[in-house]
Amino acid sequence: QVQLVESGGGLVQAGGSLRLSCVASGMIISISGMAWYRQAPGKQRELVASLPSVGSTTYADSVKGRVTVSRDNAKNTVYLQMNSLKPEDTAVYYCKGRSGGVDYWGKGTLVTVSS
Repeated sequence: QVQLVESGGGLVQAGGSLRLSCVASGMIISISGMAWYRQAPGKQRELVASLPSVGSTTYADSVKGRVTVSRDNAKNTVYLQMNSLKPEDTAVYYCKGRSGGVDYWGKGTLVTVSS
């Protein structure tokens, strides 16, 4: 059974930083396409960063230069380092993993950025 568990969200002031973690079980992240999405209140879920098993990472234009996605294969964990946070970054952040042609989602972690 695949499970993705996010953590690291919280309340931070504008300009601050957070590091989100996504621990995977039941799948091997080193051979899986991983991604971070977010959903702000009243808005659709949007891609923040993707980390394919092969190839380059990609970032949404809105976070480019402020966010870095990475993985620790030994810990089977994906990270999202977010710097220079803005109030518009406030959202629930979700981890997504693709394994065996199926997308799996975590339950999300809330990030709130105060101005």
